Amino acid sequence: MKTESGSHVVVTGASSGIGEAIARAFLARGDRLTLAARRADKLHDLARGHEDRVHVHPVDLASYHNAESLVAAARAAHGPIDVLVNNAGVQIVGKTEETDFEAGVRLFEVNVLSPLRLTTLVLGEMLARRAGTIVDIASMAAIAPTPGMFFYNASKAALAAASEGLRGEVAGRGVHVVTVYPGPVRSAMESAARDKYASTPAARHTPTGEPDELARRVLRAVDTRSPRVVYPDVYGLARHFPNATRWLVDRFTPGLKS
Repeated sequence: MKTESGSHVVVTGASSGIGEAIARAFLARGDRLTLAARRADKLHDLARGHEDRVHVHPVDLASYHNAESLVAAARAAHGPIDVLVNNAGVQIVGKTEETDFEAGVRLFEVNVLSPLRLTTLVLGEMLARRAGTIVDIASMAAIAPTPGMFFYNASKAALAAASEGLRGEVAGRGVHVVTVYPGPVRSAMESAARDKYASTPAARHTPTGEPDELARRVLRAVDTRSPRVVYPDVYGLARHFPNATRWLVDRFTPGLKS
């Protein structure tokens, strides 16, 4: 069943990278959007010329309590939420013993607790209407954890598990859940991570996707009610052969740049 254009779509982390590409894709087909991120200037740039259809809500999801104000503002602007895209995420790359634990806690707030809180805030209404879609941007790190990404690996595994479990829970009740497993996709965050692994074969040869193509696939999954998106395509093998993939990751990512 195709999601109708004119749907109300909430996208977190919409100011750059994957989130921006997804927001632009929904905007291009006529949907109403609520865009959330810390960078208000970037959100307003994205909304320019479409102010009648785009509500900008600057928010820091490093506190999951801010999810409530986001949902309230979104409903006030455009009514019930038809599609929630949990995309906001942060990354810490470095030696685990040198990583600030409180920074890891903040990462979990953004990557796990805020998406879970947003989901619980919109799910009841979606179930009551027997309509709605939740899109969770997880990561291939949930399947093949990368050395040097201790907190990020754990956070994406948690989000993916919650997303996959929720799909089964709401099956047959009108709500669709899409779990997205991106490998490396070109963005400022991906570039910063790649720099940390500059001396490794993984950094030089890892297949990297484009955010606009991932966005197209996410929209297609929303429209066709597909359960998952894995991109770039080569990472589909990793999902089916996780043990072999983990061996390859360990073999070709031996260390981090200081």
